[in-house]
Amino acid sequence: MHDAPHFRSYVALGDSFTEGMSDALPDGTYRGWADLLAARLAARHDGFAYANLAVRGKLMRQIAAEQVPAAAAMDADLVTLVGGLNDVLRPRCDMDEVCGLLADSVATLAPACRQLVLMRSPGRNGPVLERYRPRMDRLFAFIDELAERHGALVVDLYAAPALGDPRLWADDRLHLTSEGHRRVGEAVWQRLGHAPDFAWDVPLPVSAPASWAARRVKDVRFAREHLLPWIARRLTGRSSGDGRPPKRPELTPLLREKRS
Repeated sequence: MHDAPHFRSYVALGDSFTEGMSDALPDGTYRGWADLLAARLAARHDGFAYANLAVRGKLMRQIAAEQVPAAAAMDADLVTLVGGLNDVLRPRCDMDEVCGLLADSVATLAPACRQLVLMRSPGRNGPVLERYRPRMDRLFAFIDELAERHGALVVDLYAAPALGDPRLWADDRLHLTSEGHRRVGEAVWQRLGHAPDFAWDVPLPVSAPASWAARRVKDVRFAREHLLPWIARRLTGRSSGDGRPPKRPELTPLLREKRS
C-alpha cells in the first residue's frame, strides 16, 4: 500500500516557506519542512544528495530566473517548487504574469526530474487570508491544472483547516512554527507514498481564547516588530532576501540520520 519510490537526490525551490522560516535552530539558522523531508529521505538511501535553493522574499520571477535553471541542471530525482504567494500577497499583482512564470518553470522542471511536487500553500486564518483568497484560489486552481498536464504531484495544504490555526503560525503571522513545518514535512512524505508517522491534518486541541488585553499586546508587538518593517521594505523596494544566498546551493550528500 505504501510502495514509495526511492529518491537518490532532492532539490527544493521557493521562498521563505521552503527556506524554513520560522523553524529556528539553536544557532539562529532555519530548518523547515524541506530539510525535515530531506533527512527522512536520506535515511532510506545511502549517498542521498540535497540542495535547497529557496531564499526568503523571492517573487515568482526571481524563482524562475535564479532557481529554476539551476535546479533543472542538477538532474535530481525529486524537485519541489513552491512559489507565487509573495506575489499574491502584494497590493498589486499581475496574476497572468505569475501564472505564466509558474507554467514556464513547471515545463522546465518536470522533464528534468523523476518527480515534481507542487503545493497549494497554507493560509493563516484571519482578515489577510480573506482579502487575498480570490487570488489564492486562482493560483491554486492553476497549479492543479499544471500538475495534471505535467504529471506532478500536488500537496494540498490550503484545504487543511488545521494549518490555518493561528497557533501554528509564528509571531510575524507569515511563517509557520516548528510544529507547522513538521506537519508540512509529513504531508509531503505521505503524498510521496510513504506510510504515515502521524495525522498531519488533525486540528490542535481546543483552548481558551486569550484575553482582549493579551491580544492587543500581541497586535502592538506584531505591528512594531514585523508589520512596519515589512511596509518599509515595500516602500523602498527592498526584500528580506536581498543579497542572501541559498543555504544549500549545491546538490551535495546529506548525512544519513537514524530515525527512532
